[in-house]
Amino acid sequence: MSKRDYYDVLGVNRAAPREEIKAAYRRLAVKYHPDRNPGDSEAEERFKEAAEAYAVLSDPNKRGQYDRFGEAGLGGQPFSGFDASIFGDFADILGNFFGFEGFFGGGRRRSGPERGSDLRTTIAVSFTEMASGTERQLSVAREESCEKCGGSGLAPGSKPETCRGCGGRGQVRVSQGFFTMVRPCPQCGGSGQIISNPCASCDGAGRVERKRQLRVGVPAGIEDGTRLRLVGEGEAGMRGGPAGDLYVVVRVEPHDLFVREGPDLHLEQEISAFVAALGAELEVPTMGGTEKLKVAPGAQPGDTVVLRGKGLPRLRRGGNGDLVVHLKVTVPRKLSAKQRELLRALVAEEGDRPGVFRKVRDLIEGSG
Repeated sequence: MSKRDYYDVLGVNRAAPREEIKAAYRRLAVKYHPDRNPGDSEAEERFKEAAEAYAVLSDPNKRGQYDRFGEAGLGGQPFSGFDASIFGDFADILGNFFGFEGFFGGGRRRSGPERGSDLRTTIAVSFTEMASGTERQLSVAREESCEKCGGSGLAPGSKPETCRGCGGRGQVRVSQGFFTMVRPCPQCGGSGQIISNPCASCDGAGRVERKRQLRVGVPAGIEDGTRLRLVGEGEAGMRGGPAGDLYVVVRVEPHDLFVREGPDLHLEQEISAFVAALGAELEVPTMGGTEKLKVAPGAQPGDTVVLRGKGLPRLRRGGNGDLVVHLKVTVPRKLSAKQRELLRALVAEEGDRPGVFRKVRDLIEGSG
């Protein structure tokens, strides 16, 4: 019997990023978890189905095989429980709700150092700032280790007590339907210890919220949507664990004239039909001012002229990209009497040959 399409199971499209897949699974897992639906066999099946879909679609290799070959690409064994490669994700997604860290009797005690959470913020820079590089000052609210107790959560001179609810193990075992789960102890939160005399500064949490001013450098030539990582500038860890990181997403505002393609810039430059025919040397804008541009005689609409090295800085390879100027040949809408006289002679010599000057002929004839 064929199974439902995994993307349909999670309610996401086939191009969904991993974070969207994770969020979709989380919603379904919470909705159909056996703890919330005791004795409901249909909810139990939906829960298993969602877990199976997530196990495949959260793994880049399995997802690639599934996208190309369907179930056949998974070798007939798409899901065989919570293996080590995805176990952490299930714990992260459901641990706070149902104690999934102990799924099938595993589990880990939360008494050791725990890494702090990562933080994310977004900044906007202008196109000009992006081209030359810039800096931004950020105001970041984050949890930091309490200075008074050193992050222990204890009042000076006091010690933690062994939790009586779990005997110091930090876990309690619960059976529900086809699951046997080990959950964090509700009395001690999984630490195995109770703080009966908490620090007055942090109320036993070991961390306090503070605002910090940070400076972040934005390198020249950065792409829109790039994430800059500030190591250790996230929230403080628990029980002496390392701090998380701060990710700064850079949004680059568009430019009025230039269109970006990697390190290269594209610019549309209007020239008259006469300049196109005779050739000329023009001045065109660049990110650094203006540059002379040579237009060869006989230039056609849509021709391009490349100014080497006048694009954006290359982040990894060094040097700059190019500025590609796209020529837009235009025909004047109004002519003086003298211009009309000269052009009539030119058009007469041109005859019916195709080209820009046929448009000029039509202009002259139309204006009398």
